[in-house]
Amino acid sequence: MARVKNGAVTKARHKKVLKEAKGYFGSKHRLYKTAKEQLMHSGQYAFRDRKQKKRDFRKLWITRINAACRQNDISYSRFIEGLTKAGVEINRKMLSEIAINDPKMFSELVKTAKDGKDGKITKATEVAGREVTIKGSKATTKTEKATKAKKEEKVEAKEENKDVDYSKMTVAELKEVATKKKINVTGMKKAEIIEALTK
Repeated sequence: MARVKNGAVTKARHKKVLKEAKGYFGSKHRLYKTAKEQLMHSGQYAFRDRKQKKRDFRKLWITRINAACRQNDISYSRFIEGLTKAGVEINRKMLSEIAINDPKMFSELVKTAKDGKDGKITKATEVAGREVTIKGSKATTKTEKATKAKKEEKVEAKEENKDVDYSKMTVAELKEVATKKKINVTGMKKAEIIEALTK
């Protein structure tokens, strides 16, 4: 029986691990065994911190919004409560960017929040606002209800047509139609959703 040599394969595997461990402190980038151990730990830390990063950013945005709120004589919690009651739907990231780049606009938002908290503005009332451009992205103080209403109107218009061509619609639009018809399409593919809607 022929002798099996696996030196080349082992060497390649070791080189691959040491290449990934390049830059680690001490023996962690020199010795295969410690390098492999450290790589396994590094992978676990990376997996954990991909989730943690999202939490850290949300904390940062909230801290920035709170600082801007305090300058406008309102607490963060009262500000968010007021915006919710007024029906203004802006995420924390956009609020923090507005607070940094456009303090006047933020002051208007605070005024809206105070009115919303006092009951002067409700979700039914449309809040007049203007667009704020922040490094290529746009945040608006108008309620997203208007845009949602437009989307719903489009979906309703498509539903009204008896000869609706579901194949030309996107999966998101099909899911909206399905939810309106109270059809559960969770986990279905496009073809299956179309089949469920045409029944």
